Amino acid sequence: MRGSVLPLPVRGKPMVSDHRRILATGIARLRSKIKYRPVVFELMPPAFTLHQLQRTVEALAGRLVHKPNFRRLIEQHELVEETGETSAETGGRPAKLYRFRHAVLEEGELAGAKLPLARG
Repeated sequence: MRGSVLPLPVRGKPMVSDHRRILATGIARLRSKIKYRPVVFELMPPAFTLHQLQRTVEALAGRLVHKPNFRRLIEQHELVEETGETSAETGGRPAKLYRFRHAVLEEGELAGAKLPLARG
C-alpha cells in the first residue's frame, strides 16, 4: 500500500471554533519543516523502534510509507544509531531501540535526506 492515504479516524466530538483550522495549520507546518529539519525526531522519545519512527512519519504525512524503502532511507543517511537495547513491548521478537544521531545536524547531511513526506 505504498503511498496510500490513511483513513481519518472519526472519534469523539467535533472540534469547536477554529480548532480544526489551527490543528491543520500546525500539521501543514510540520510537513513543510521536515524538508529541511528533522522535526520528526523531536516528537520521538529518546529511544524508539524503527516501527515507531515509521508510524510517526506516516501520521505526519497522512499516508502509508513503504517499509523497506523507509528503512533504506534511514540507514543510507545514518539518521539513527542503535542504543544497544531492545524493547519487548512489540509482542513478538524484541525490537532494537534506536536514537537520533545528532551529528547529522553538524554534518549537514540532512539536506539531501528526503523523508517520505517531503515532496518536491
